Amino acid sequence: MGKPNFSDEFKRDAVAQITERGYPVAEVSQRLGVSQHSLYSWKRQLTKAGSGDAGKDAEIRQLKRELARVTEERDILKKATAYFARDAK
Repeated sequence: MGKPNFSDEFKRDAVAQITERGYPVAEVSQRLGVSQHSLYSWKRQLTKAGSGDAGKDAEIRQLKRELARVTEERDILKKATAYFARDAK
């Protein structure tokens, strides 16, 4: 009997049950009919594949924070300019 071939989507969903929903590996293994070894292997593979995305996500979060700070500073300067322009008249 050959090795079963699971789709990438099935693997991601199985790993998500462990990592995101917090189910124990043994429970997911039994429920899906997959060996625990396979689940750990899929988790390792998906973690390696996602590590590049994690760096991008961190950079995006950092850039969003910086954008919010700069936008706030700009708004403050606009208000200050309007205030001082009104006083100069």
